[in-house]
Amino acid sequence: MYKPTILIDLDGVLNEYGKEKFNENYIPDMKKGAKEFLEKLSQKAELKLFTTRNLLLATKWLINNDIDKYFSDVTNIKSMAYLHIDDRAICFQGDYKQTLNNIENFKVYWKN
Repeated sequence: MYKPTILIDLDGVLNEYGKEKFNENYIPDMKKGAKEFLEKLSQKAELKLFTTRNLLLATKWLINNDIDKYFSDVTNIKSMAYLHIDDRAICFQGDYKQTLNNIENFKVYWKN
């Protein structure tokens, strides 16, 4: 059965990023509800973790949180995917003027 690939960002999507000062050697705790979200989504899609963090550190974080089984890969390369789930993204809707406005007014949800 075909499953579309979805790239999921780590910081701000799966963890409590933004609540404390950034530390490249420490990944914050998993967000409440993330495990259940991944369990459901993995039944319908192939999941890949997309992160700019150290890949070994990110992989260990997945294992320590018992969610590594939901991911087929951990990558820092934007590979072909049906969707990207990220807390720092603008969805292009075909209107450049609106896109510029969205960029100028963008705020990540955890800074509101």
